[in-house]
Amino acid sequence: MTDDQHHGGTGSRPAPEDPRAARTRARLRAALLQECAERPLEQVGVAALVRRAGVGRATFYVHYPDLEALAVDACADVVHEAVEALHAWQGRPDPVHAPPALAAFFAGLVPHAALYRALLLPGGGGPLGRVLHRDLRAYSLRERERAGAPDAALVASAVTATFAGVLADWLHGLLDASPEEVADQIWQLLSALHRSR
Repeated sequence: MTDDQHHGGTGSRPAPEDPRAARTRARLRAALLQECAERPLEQVGVAALVRRAGVGRATFYVHYPDLEALAVDACADVVHEAVEALHAWQGRPDPVHAPPALAAFFAGLVPHAALYRALLLPGGGGPLGRVLHRDLRAYSLRERERAGAPDAALVASAVTATFAGVLADWLHGLLDASPEEVADQIWQLLSALHRSR
């Protein structure tokens, strides 16, 4: 994924970020992850968050309109990791076993699963689901178009919806599978979608 995609750009590179602003946002993201390790997102308050981050309340609102926006930003890397894990193979892909990076991706979600559940609703909706849909679909569409595969837009949409839906349902306990098992299962589904058109 390019920087433009990650930042929601439209093709022009974003201006370099002010290092102080970047450090402040990094402190706020880290503080949120620490808070959410102790309590659900809906119980996290701005006052406790800024105290943990060592910044003022006004500074928080300079960077984020609310806690949900911060939470999505804090979890944005999971979207990048998902896109990378789904494309972490070379040569002819194994139709049964997922690339190791995909199983590692699912295992890496476990420590912050409660936060991801708050942002990614069953079925793949929610604020994090919207980011996942945008970035994964764009990547999948670009790769299929580059390969000259038929029905690129249709398959990109199907792949994205399948991945986001299964990921969300697994996080919410609707699917009983280990990280390795769900990685293989979703890989088989996605492989079938790619072969179907």
